[in-house]
Amino acid sequence: MTNLKVHVPVPADLDGDLASLRGDGARMAPHWATPEKITSLPVSPSLIHGVSVPAKSARLLEAMPDYGN
Repeated sequence: MTNLKVHVPVPADLDGDLASLRGDGARMAPHWATPEKITSLPVSPSLIHGVSVPAKSARLLEAMPDYGN
């Protein structure tokens, strides 16, 4: 009969825990570069022409008490 046991180098718990998540983040941190600081300049109100929102999104927000009422 075949031995079906698999030895994995990481914990078999797929959900993990906070310690494993922090460890993953620490290992990945050197791979991410921080962007240069971007300073936004003020925009003249005459250049702002409004925002277009799809009707479904507007209805969704209207139905939310935090936004619509």
